[in-house]
Amino acid sequence: MKDSNSLSISNMPQTTISINNFADLLGVSRATVDKWINNGKYKSHSGTDGKTYFFLQEVESIPEVHNMIHSRWKEELNVVPAFEFTSAELFAGGGGLALGMEKAGFRHLLLNEFNHSACNTLRHNRPEWNVVEGDIHDIDFTPFRGEIDFLSGGFPCQAFSYAGKRLGFEETRGTLFFELARAVKEIQPKVFLGENVRGLLEHDEGRTLQTIKNVISELGYTLVEPKILRALQYNVPQKRERLILIAIRNDIAPFVSFKWPDVCTQVRTLRDAFFAGDLFSTDVPESEGQSYPESKKKVMSLVPEGGDWRNLPEDVAREYMKGSYNLGGGKTGMARRLSMEEPSLTLTCAPAQKQTERCHPYETRPLTIREYARIQTFPDDWHFCGNLSAQYKQIGNAVPVNLAWAIGRSLVRLFNDMAALGLITPHNQNAEMRHYTKLTGIFEGMLCEPELKDLNPSNKKINSQRQDSISKKID
Repeated sequence: MKDSNSLSISNMPQTTISINNFADLLGVSRATVDKWINNGKYKSHSGTDGKTYFFLQEVESIPEVHNMIHSRWKEELNVVPAFEFTSAELFAGGGGLALGMEKAGFRHLLLNEFNHSACNTLRHNRPEWNVVEGDIHDIDFTPFRGEIDFLSGGFPCQAFSYAGKRLGFEETRGTLFFELARAVKEIQPKVFLGENVRGLLEHDEGRTLQTIKNVISELGYTLVEPKILRALQYNVPQKRERLILIAIRNDIAPFVSFKWPDVCTQVRTLRDAFFAGDLFSTDVPESEGQSYPESKKKVMSLVPEGGDWRNLPEDVAREYMKGSYNLGGGKTGMARRLSMEEPSLTLTCAPAQKQTERCHPYETRPLTIREYARIQTFPDDWHFCGNLSAQYKQIGNAVPVNLAWAIGRSLVRLFNDMAALGLITPHNQNAEMRHYTKLTGIFEGMLCEPELKDLNPSNKKINSQRQDSISKKID
């Protein structure tokens, strides 16, 4: 049976959303929504099963709901590239972002990843991809200049040094963001994307993000206002949030504008992930998975669907949680059993960690590999390599495929605009790009740097001619 949230808005005069999913959509607690209801701010309804819900049309004044009702999501599914756009990805992991961008229409010329199991995953599923396994510090990106249109990377957020005053490119040395910035500097893509956790916004009181913004400006790119995208709004059955940074090269930025993808018209739940329907054509296949020791299984068997440690008898909760029992905060990740009628909590690198439990809604066990993968919207034929822990880690760290696909379609639309203005032309589709390893020691710097065409010309005459040409096309 389908959850009412899965019904398309275009097919019904009224649709409903459960109270819990409404809270998730707005990013507030269930207690907050209950308070709104009690104060008469919003009117809830009850079904014959005793569950409460809202009619979407009655809460349409809320931006998140309004965007769902008036979304162009279905139209955006039809966006296709004017011709083949090339891309490269750094910190590629198990392939969530790369797969989504491929679905949008990008052709990957390079994917770099340090983890051996993740590289095997990429090679196994896409033998034609140029997967470069190894330390990003050892890769020379200059041979790719002029060949790669789009560069992306979910860079790990390491500590930044703020000893100096400029807080720019040179002061990010030692961080992996610096390597992403170096790749941008050497490749000079028309657009690049950086992806990270939402916590980057507030990291070190906002100075980390300001440093990143300064570097992007230093590189000669115009940053689109960063945005936190919530996966559950993009056809993903998960409450995951990611900060997305998109920057357009300065010689192109004045003539185009990036539009973020419209949201999906549905809130997906675990039921959509695990059973045949609109999201997947079959039930989730059986697969390997971690298991609980008997002592933990006895505890978790006492937790109802959607519940957590607060549903345990007090003596059991105290024994299970030990010192954490008396700590502040809700601790709602402990002894947590998921609900089939809600999106999953954000997946971690392991489904059975005590602080971030991800127990199956009905069965007393952690989620399996294929259940994990479906929550991240990987297709069932995407095989993960390595041992069980390595597979969970690859999936847990990934960008949800459907979220990446939605972003990718918006990027394709941007590149199509560039193509219409003559700012981008097709590449040689038969060309094969292979990476170059930087020389070190006494040979450092001896790798011949070809005369690279100036993609950010300072020559005013050239810029003037380009602007005149583009203006005529716009007119």
